[in-house]
Amino acid sequence: MLSGIINVKKEAGMTSHDVVFKLRKILQTKKIGHGGTLDPDVTGVLPIAVGKATRLIEYMQEEGKIYEGEITLGYSTTTEDASGEVVERTPIPRSVTEEEIDQAMQRFVGTITQIPPMYSAVKVNGRKLYEYARAGETVERPERQVDIYQFERTSPLVFVDECARFSFRVRCGKGTYVRTLSVDLGAQLGFASHMSQLVRTGSAGMVLDDALTIEEIADLLEADDDSFLQPIEHGIGDLKKVVLSEEQLADVIHGRFVILDEAVDLLAGFKDDRLIAILEKREDFYKPRKVFI
Repeated sequence: MLSGIINVKKEAGMTSHDVVFKLRKILQTKKIGHGGTLDPDVTGVLPIAVGKATRLIEYMQEEGKIYEGEITLGYSTTTEDASGEVVERTPIPRSVTEEEIDQAMQRFVGTITQIPPMYSAVKVNGRKLYEYARAGETVERPERQVDIYQFERTSPLVFVDECARFSFRVRCGKGTYVRTLSVDLGAQLGFASHMSQLVRTGSAGMVLDDALTIEEIADLLEADDDSFLQPIEHGIGDLKKVVLSEEQLADVIHGRFVILDEAVDLLAGFKDDRLIAILEKREDFYKPRKVFI
């Protein structure tokens, strides 16, 4: 059975579930999942786990992500991106400077509070927010804490009609809504805004330059070339690695506790560059949480 990580280049118009569905048929396997949802309009890196690697999805999702896109100041939309209906317009004066924008962006670096957009898959009272939104209903949305490691402008500020646009790059942690970040930045500046374009250029240690489309993966498979599959070791996310001794290896394989001179809650146990297990700290010991051999 196939096992490994695939760096998929998701195209616009597809949901993350669509990608999983198509690859399930191409690879002829049921054991497959993705390592971080992308909105249908967003393109870029979508890590896919196959076979034994599906047991690592939770760690792949925890690792930071990198996005590049565009923010438009001047009007906001129902969906917080370019696909929604216009909600509010605020003409942008030519006196707005790049320095003002840069300073405002820096205020978002760190741990911040976000309110998920109504058009999102976050569940409230058993229903997804977008289900409320499509029904014309409103509901109180839960706040969440997210980590922003970098948020910077990457192009000159361009004025078009009564709007202003610029490109940006953001490195962020799990659960960040870049759409909401774009809207909140506009509010910080005193303007209506939305995210007008977005590409995920990095996720789970994978980069866009190495990503393959579904069609390219299908072509490789037809040629009996499985080079699109990366080792499951690439799916451990940000977990710290530890090399196991022969004695520890035997204990871990048999599910026994081991003593390790570490302090973190979770570790990835390796032997000869091979992932053996995910280890969970239990007081003074580490217990095998998931074993891969």
